[in-house]
Amino acid sequence: MFERYLQSWNLKVDGVPVVTPGSHLLPVRWQGRPAMLKIAHTSEEQLGGQLMSWWAGEGAAQVYAHDDVALLMERATGPGSLMRMALNGQDDQASRIACATVARLHAPRPSPPQGLLPLHTWFQSLWTAAEDTGGVLRDCAAMAHALLAAPQDVVVLHGDIHHDNILDFGARGWLAIDPKRVIGERGYDYANLLCNPDLPTCHDPVRFNRQIAVIAQAANLARPRLLQWVVAHAGLSAAWFLEDGERQRAAIDLEVARLAQRALAQWPRV
Repeated sequence: MFERYLQSWNLKVDGVPVVTPGSHLLPVRWQGRPAMLKIAHTSEEQLGGQLMSWWAGEGAAQVYAHDDVALLMERATGPGSLMRMALNGQDDQASRIACATVARLHAPRPSPPQGLLPLHTWFQSLWTAAEDTGGVLRDCAAMAHALLAAPQDVVVLHGDIHHDNILDFGARGWLAIDPKRVIGERGYDYANLLCNPDLPTCHDPVRFNRQIAVIAQAANLARPRLLQWVVAHAGLSAAWFLEDGERQRAAIDLEVARLAQRALAQWPRV
């Protein structure tokens, strides 16, 4: 599967392949530079590659070559890790780095790629789960409907911002990888920093309240608006996990939604 691109783009293998649910990746060298060859197997992953190219290396990894299926991009070789920072006393700094990266992605640019999904469509799994399950998911869906009815600051979104999708590219700084195909209110992109169940501390109440304050300030977002997006996105993430039968991870997201609901109760609606 890689051979065609190894030849046509004159690449040298520089590591072992990595398989994800939607793509195959291979570390390579291109013109002497460390790079990553990604072959996408879903339309979502393929359009994500187009979005990476559209960002032109500003806030995201630089794309060296691409077609409808494959993407050749710069490879992160820096030693830093936002996940490691978040778990080792540098949580505030990790959140601020992530927010600064997201702001670069959201900067105004002409002619966004075709085929981006509006957030209302992106939230389809939550609409279904709320009808089927009710409870907190129904509250999350109601919050999402309210937000989507009156969007603010609509931009092309990354769609999956979390601590492992912003990497250390050394002299190029911290850059994003693996975007989805979403357009909508910019606040959505910051919510996942607080909803990622892969971060063991995400549902710790002290950590949650601290990072809400840090992220709201760093992203220049009203804290109630950020909390509302956390409720909405935590519900969506839980719905996705339930579709995959991952009830334990869904339960973590629902606990994050409850934390946001409790914090939101202390603030007026926006």
